[in-house]
Amino acid sequence: MAASQVAFQPAVRDVLLQFQRDFAANPGAEYAGAILDGRDIGTVVCPDADVKIFCFASLEVRIKRRLEELKNKGETVIEARVRADMEARDQRDRDRSVAPLKPADDAWQLDTSDLNADEVFATALNHIRGTGSP
Repeated sequence: MAASQVAFQPAVRDVLLQFQRDFAANPGAEYAGAILDGRDIGTVVCPDADVKIFCFASLEVRIKRRLEELKNKGETVIEARVRADMEARDQRDRDRSVAPLKPADDAWQLDTSDLNADEVFATALNHIRGTGSP
């Protein structure tokens, strides 16, 4: 939630944008490249990326995953609160004037609703390998 609220502020976004672009272009001499994760990576941060994957899941699945994550941390959770927070974040990110949440036109869209983390990784890796990118 905090990242979404901070990202809503254009001055903060400008500073972070340059940092992210610098990192993507220069992840370190020992690395062949970088993988960045975020709601505007393919549309704003790295619009010329070799491969763009827009991962999404249904709201119900995302709520279930978040509830499990919070419970595993020992936190007391209320499903209605998690739902409200998630819906508010989604709307704020979709409606913001700077870098709204949306897939890039050339992004491959991956619905992760019925996949576990290992399956998402394997599916994404297979897609990347199929594009001829490293």
